[in-house]
Amino acid sequence: MKVKCVLCDSIESIPDDSFEAKKLRNRPIHTYMCESCDQRIREKTYARIATGKFKLYRSRNKKDHF
Repeated sequence: MKVKCVLCDSIESIPDDSFEAKKLRNRPIHTYMCESCDQRIREKTYARIATGKFKLYRSRNKKDHF
């Protein structure tokens, strides 16, 4: 299966029977990112977390009283 990176527009091929290919076929909202872009974003995110000023806003789970 040929896929295109969302960030750098490089075209790569992944095996048709891989989990990632199945995920991309069945759920079109999922996007593909090449390994180099993924690594770059991961490193920059960890650097931001290390500064101590990074806040991750997650929604709180509402407790159901029933």
